[in-house]
Amino acid sequence: MLSVAKVQRRNAWRYYVRGVAFGDGRRPVGQSLKDAQEMAGLPPGKWLGRGLRALGLTEGAEVSERQLELLFGEGRHPDADRIERGLLDDGVDAATARRLTVLGQPIEEIEARKQTPLLGMDFTFRPQASLVVLWALGDATVRWVIERAHERAVATALRWLEDEVAESRWASGRGRAKTPALVVAAFRHIDNRDGLPLLHEHCLILNRVQRPGADGEPVWGALDTYRLYQNVVAAGTLYTLAMSTEVCETLGLATVPREVTPGLRPVMEIAGVSEDLINWSASRRQRIEDALEVLTDQYVKDHGHLPSERGRHQLGWWAAQETRPAKKKPKPLQQLLAWWRASAILRFGQQLIDSLLDRCREAGAVIRARVDPTVDVALAAVDVAAVVFTVREKFSRRHILAEARRHLLETLRGRESFTRGLDDYITHRALLRYSRRHTVTKPGREAPAADRMTYTADFPVPNRWWIAPAEGTQPRESSRYERARVASLAVQNAIRDARIRADTATANEATTSASSVPADHRDLEAKTASAPHAVDHSGRGAALSPAQRAPAVQAHQQAAMPEEYLEGRTTDPATWLRTPKNLDRLAAFARAADTRRRACEARPKSEQPADQQHHANRPDHGRGAGRER
Repeated sequence: MLSVAKVQRRNAWRYYVRGVAFGDGRRPVGQSLKDAQEMAGLPPGKWLGRGLRALGLTEGAEVSERQLELLFGEGRHPDADRIERGLLDDGVDAATARRLTVLGQPIEEIEARKQTPLLGMDFTFRPQASLVVLWALGDATVRWVIERAHERAVATALRWLEDEVAESRWASGRGRAKTPALVVAAFRHIDNRDGLPLLHEHCLILNRVQRPGADGEPVWGALDTYRLYQNVVAAGTLYTLAMSTEVCETLGLATVPREVTPGLRPVMEIAGVSEDLINWSASRRQRIEDALEVLTDQYVKDHGHLPSERGRHQLGWWAAQETRPAKKKPKPLQQLLAWWRASAILRFGQQLIDSLLDRCREAGAVIRARVDPTVDVALAAVDVAAVVFTVREKFSRRHILAEARRHLLETLRGRESFTRGLDDYITHRALLRYSRRHTVTKPGREAPAADRMTYTADFPVPNRWWIAPAEGTQPRESSRYERARVASLAVQNAIRDARIRADTATANEATTSASSVPADHRDLEAKTASAPHAVDHSGRGAALSPAQRAPAVQAHQQAAMPEEYLEGRTTDPATWLRTPKNLDRLAAFARAADTRRRACEARPKSEQPADQQHHANRPDHGRGAGRER
């Protein structure tokens, strides 16, 4: 999970130097950062990123208070004091000496235009609540595994931002250049403001990078921070996927979906960590919910209607700000670990706390025996494209990429099948086969880059419906995400049916199986099996006949899919498909697929058996023809 905040010129940088660098506590006045960290038992910050070499810094080195002040407070070189003294000794005047230590445009010039300089961004990475509980209540080995996975996942996300996202812009955006070298100051925190466990990492990304100048020499400029903001969700899902996979594979665990907010995406938590334990560590949630209820009532009184989905997010943010406690005095990790364990034992009993890892492994073993590390890239591409289109209608590549990573997280359930490039492969397939360009290039202008284009699709969108919670509270309207799941399942079922019909028709003639697959889905069997990133059982093709392969893949996908998607609570096709409008839409989709299949089967082929030709000429009594009015 990833959140973002600004580091600005005025008071924001002081907040980070005096508070965030000190474990989110309140540092005593007049005490240096290093002394305060040592007295409180807090780990010092460290430098990360490829851009450190240009500043004479090394990765992993300790971050000093003066370096933070110069970089994130003044926009100057972290060793500006030494450089400025050397220039003064050489006879350079004071103003010129100071200007030569500035990275990029001086902040005084920006403020002269009555603008607030943005000197950095705070990217805060934190794992799921169940992983935090395991880290806080586990032994030293468990904590080491989780901390190592956290470090590697943060490094993976930052490298992806450097390689794929980071750009410098100048001349009001008319000039752009890739800048795969960020400067990052990372600070690890171990608790929240209530003193309860919350492992997270503050990564302060400097809004200064080097780019080639007009003469070819490197010059310092500003990052395209808007582009970084746009890719926050994709970076956060990459962090979560990488960390969950490493922890689950190392400790033998698995993930399960947990619904935090009705109608929104579930969070993939560690199986075996109970809801009560998660609520114990998330002490602020109940206070936020109580404040949100008050804010919602006030919103209804002021506007006369319930807030929209976007409005609920904004009210939730205000509720979190209103219930935010004051800063506390940081404590060493060993003292906090003892207090956390005593608090959990007092509330849940020693037996439950001592057997927590064993119960998680038992629950994980059941899931791992049921869910293989198998990814059907064809169905994954359909699922990703349908969900993103239903939620957003118009989307970019970054939205598809983030949803592809969520799909892998939900499907693999912590299994080690995620390799670099699988998410990109699913994204490419979803854009190529199930999306169409929405961006129109104006005549005489250069076409935008692929990651700047917008797309749309033509999936049938389910009607809205109302959900009445079991507790007897007021009914709510279905969310965009719930409607997206319904749309995705409908298209996946249609493709599965097409596969089963094609495989059944060619069970006795496997050599001609490709001729009976609809044209739009011709490569679903061949290309999926041979795709460089497709993962499947070893020897599955030899053990199963073509007619058995599609049901086997379908059974695996159902085993891997989160339970609430299959139990029919809000997305059961048996309930939503009965609306006449959705029946007509699905029937039209099936008729179009059957028409393409018949056209493909009707092509003259000398090797086509007679019984298959007879089958191609028979009227189809399936969903398409049977429902045609």
